[in-house]
Amino acid sequence: MRIGIDTRLKYYRPGGIAEYARHVVQELAALDGVTDYCVIHHRRDRDTLAPGANFQRINTLTPSHHRFERWALSVELMRHRLDLLHSPDMIPPQGGARRHIITVHDLHFLYYPQFMTAESRRHYKDQIAWAVRMADHILVSSHATLDDLGNLLNVPAAKMTVHMLGVNEAFKPLPDTVVAEARARLGLPETYILFVGTFEPRKNIPGLLDAYNMLRQDMPDVPPLVMAGRYGWLYDKIFAKVDALGLADHLIWLENPPSADLPAIYNGAVVLVLPSHYEGFGLPALEAMACGTPPVVANRSSLPEVVGDAGLLVDPDDPASIADAIRRVVCEQQLRARLRADGLARATTFTWRQTAEIALRVYRSLLS
Repeated sequence: MRIGIDTRLKYYRPGGIAEYARHVVQELAALDGVTDYCVIHHRRDRDTLAPGANFQRINTLTPSHHRFERWALSVELMRHRLDLLHSPDMIPPQGGARRHIITVHDLHFLYYPQFMTAESRRHYKDQIAWAVRMADHILVSSHATLDDLGNLLNVPAAKMTVHMLGVNEAFKPLPDTVVAEARARLGLPETYILFVGTFEPRKNIPGLLDAYNMLRQDMPDVPPLVMAGRYGWLYDKIFAKVDALGLADHLIWLENPPSADLPAIYNGAVVLVLPSHYEGFGLPALEAMACGTPPVVANRSSLPEVVGDAGLLVDPDDPASIADAIRRVVCEQQLRARLRADGLARATTFTWRQTAEIALRVYRSLLS
């Protein structure tokens, strides 16, 4: 078998889907030392993913999300004679392999097109119906996404397989000295509320700011809110909301924090808040649980199946619901201890090895 895995996106946009592809490739190297894997990179990407003797790097010129990507990438891949191509970023090329697997992480662009740029809408919304028809099989990162594909695009359940994401081993409870050192270096207070994610409308940051403002009215000594992540798109309203509520002095923005610091950032927080309108998986919630930090998450899409009983669920459209859940975790020590213990236990059930094992079974089934 000759299997291609498209990792070009990591050159353009690290995190999220790029990290999913990276972990799958790394775990496949531990699981399968026989199959010939071709890991597809953009030619300018200096970071090579070839973790085993049976893995080779393939360089391509076609950029991710280009308007002619489906056809240009097909032409580039033809000479490699792939038996199967796995496209982790949902949209496969027109050809380039005998069989095609895609991973669909979420369908937020169908539910909330107003939360995306026109370019992103064109790339995903205009092609997803074709992509799910063209693919021989579809991997999804949650049962919620599987249901969405069936309900919105009529994809039969037999054509889909759920393989939930894993959590990096670096996310774990850390010694107090390690957390204190990172806190001092990053300018973080001793106690804080945490958000981790891209600064974009889908994450419902304005709703979180409204909730935090309510907390400040009732609890003047409420811990600061730390916003850790990177700028996405359409974020102007977020900062307009900060100004309107007068919260600038009570927020700490950590733009693009080093990935090595994220475990300590989670460890130092009293609670993680992720009140997103939609998440295909919600990896920050899992990372927080693995660090022993209780999550407060929206009661929508995949988030309830990720956190289970180890977090509090809120209505993302109701800032009072978000504020009340944050208040409970901050103020109720017994609740916080119970959520911490439950979260640590639950996080152990999510591994990248399991994610890759399921992917490998699907590969072999298609090519058997």
